[in-house]
Amino acid sequence: MPETRVLIPTGALGLGYDRAALARGIAAKPHIIAVDGGSTDSGPAYLGRGASKYSRATTRAEWRELMQARAEAGVPLIIGTAGTCGADATVDWLFDITRDLAAELGQRLTVTRLYTGQDPADIATAFEAGRITPLPAAPEVDTDTIRACSNIVALAGAEQVAAALATGADIVIAGRTTDTAIIAALPIVRGCHGGAAWHGAKIGECGAIATTHPASGTILIEFDDAGFTVDPMALSARATPYTVSAHMLYENSDPFLLYEPGGVLDVTAATYTALDDRRVRVEGSVWRPGPYTVKLEGARIAGYQTVSLTLLRDRRYVANASGWAAQVAARARADVSERMGLAPDGFDIELRLIGRDATLGPLETPGPMPAEIGVLAIATAPTEAEAAEIGKILNPYLLHHALTEDEPMPTFAFPFSPAEMSRGALYEFCLNHVLGLDDPMAPFRIVTDEVGHG
Repeated sequence: MPETRVLIPTGALGLGYDRAALARGIAAKPHIIAVDGGSTDSGPAYLGRGASKYSRATTRAEWRELMQARAEAGVPLIIGTAGTCGADATVDWLFDITRDLAAELGQRLTVTRLYTGQDPADIATAFEAGRITPLPAAPEVDTDTIRACSNIVALAGAEQVAAALATGADIVIAGRTTDTAIIAALPIVRGCHGGAAWHGAKIGECGAIATTHPASGTILIEFDDAGFTVDPMALSARATPYTVSAHMLYENSDPFLLYEPGGVLDVTAATYTALDDRRVRVEGSVWRPGPYTVKLEGARIAGYQTVSLTLLRDRRYVANASGWAAQVAARARADVSERMGLAPDGFDIELRLIGRDATLGPLETPGPMPAEIGVLAIATAPTEAEAAEIGKILNPYLLHHALTEDEPMPTFAFPFSPAEMSRGALYEFCLNHVLGLDDPMAPFRIVTDEVGHG
């Protein structure tokens, strides 16, 4: 059984990495270069819109370097969750970038796209047939909810990634995958230890985050028939038993179990041994096969929003900002109900105090009074026009509302004109479920093309 070396350049395309570390990784002769394209960290809008949260310019620049590294190494390059959300549209977006770069670099390439997007009508049918099961804390859904999704993706696992690699592709652009699948697939195909393949993939999913220098990005993981070895490529980074073992808790509620399509990884008996001051060896992980399910993620439009920002600097208003915001919200809600005819549960007005407790609200630890507070007003309504109208109803209150009726009218500061800014559609995640499959490939599509020249 040959050893399998997987080079992970960075935690996600667009986050940057140490170029010298990448060069050392290429010199180590990897069998594949695997990089993640993103995640759901920045909320549902990117999946809902089918758009990348990272800029095209940044993505293109880093992808260009990785395509050059791939050519130098002579091995496949794979990206999972392309375009940060993995929708079919972002797979095509990155494919267009790849095609342009191939021509620019004079590379003739076989490029395979693994599509993971799902037809909401098909998922609704599967729901009616009882093939979809909610995960813990999943929202209540029905077929109408599912059909209203603008995008649904299924998270591909090692089997689908392996099928894409089996096309002989130089580059694989995959839609939504589990973070681990693009790393685990080749070691599994080449006969490496199953538990090690999944465990090492979990450790490597975010590049150098499992080291002492996370920002360096690049690591090499070597898999074999008993375990795996983590080797940071940046000279400033070290892997330690602590940094490696702790990563099992990164974005995972259980430090010992990790559920993936087709089974669960159990690292209860895993051992972490420092080979030297930079590398860590891990053995004892176990892969336990189970029913084949894939996770579904879906997003739909939940309304439309307009936002405004005003600044409070008067010490009295800063000290009484919570009460002032409550007064503004109450008066604006009353105006909206009376003048627009919207029911109280048909719209929402929220004022967040930036600099005081905008993140944690009542859970915030009290501290010294700030010099100023930004008040972010968020108006949400069923239509974009209604949200804009509510924003304008809020405007005079945000600019001039006084704490009491018998004091001079204050004037606060709008940093922008116009003060109202449309956010457009507001998206929400509405699927946190798994789909049972008899055929792991059934909901996925693979397309292979030749691009470039040379």
